Amino acid sequence: MPSARTRVVVTRRLPAQVEARMQELFDVELNAEDRPMTAEELAGAMSRADVLVPTITDRIDARLLAQAGPDLRLIANYGAGFDHIDVATALQRGIMVSNTPGVLAEDTADMAMALILAVPRRVPEGALMMQRGEWEGWSPTALMGHRIAGKKLGILGLGRIGRAVARRARPFGLEIHYHNRRRVHPDIEAELGATWWESLDQMLARIDILSINVPHTPSTFHLMNARRLKLMKRDAYIVNTARGEVIDENALTRMLRAGELGGAGLDVYEHGHDVNPRLRDLPNVLLLPHMSSATFEGRLEMGEKVIINIKTFADGHRPPDQVVPAML
Repeated sequence: MPSARTRVVVTRRLPAQVEARMQELFDVELNAEDRPMTAEELAGAMSRADVLVPTITDRIDARLLAQAGPDLRLIANYGAGFDHIDVATALQRGIMVSNTPGVLAEDTADMAMALILAVPRRVPEGALMMQRGEWEGWSPTALMGHRIAGKKLGILGLGRIGRAVARRARPFGLEIHYHNRRRVHPDIEAELGATWWESLDQMLARIDILSINVPHTPSTFHLMNARRLKLMKRDAYIVNTARGEVIDENALTRMLRAGELGGAGLDVYEHGHDVNPRLRDLPNVLLLPHMSSATFEGRLEMGEKVIINIKTFADGHRPPDQVVPAML
């Protein structure tokens, strides 16, 4: 390294404790304004850094990587997902990429379970009625939803988060079904009381609630397309706390508006914060601003992982959370 202290550029505001610790260890450039960097600003940051610390709002593609300076050797992503980074091109240019896996499984599963409970019981509609002062008292037929116990929960992706969702769902009386590319170990199935479906299509036709817990990859883009959405029951619900690109958002919107699905709880969207406006006025849809991982504890643990990855790299070793080609 050309300087005694590793030069680190952070693209967004991080928790104060994390930023303070980084300043103790490295030569850090922080983003006090906490606004997403433009492509030009990212290119500038990459030209002067040894380590870049981006977040999901930063699209680091081949064009940007071509503008990286000679000293950039690590992109230490603040987050578990890395589909916003062209990892293959980075590796070709000798730039390692690390992430923060395993930190947010419990927090994300909490939010998935909250949506699983809230949407079938019409909690958003009830809360809005109270906020608007429209409630006129109890009625035997008002805001009737669906009981959770006894329903079939389909989990698309039984990784860390999917398993955490299953552990929360079982005590509520939900039957656990799942689809993975590979069947999990029988001991895990026994622990979760989970039934594996080799065919996603067959599982979709039988479940009452779908929880999406897969990453965004070329093979999962629009995995839930119009054809698969139509396989689901008309009163089924979809919960997505993973990646918005997994669902064809336009097809989902059309079906919800036509009454061909029971409802949806969404924390992520196909086009980032540019949410389909036709989703916003649906009473059977609960929209959240990508907040599944937003806990104080989780954000601090993410920062600790980033610091460990940078410190290990600065000491001349491979970061413990390096993204490797097998993960792509």
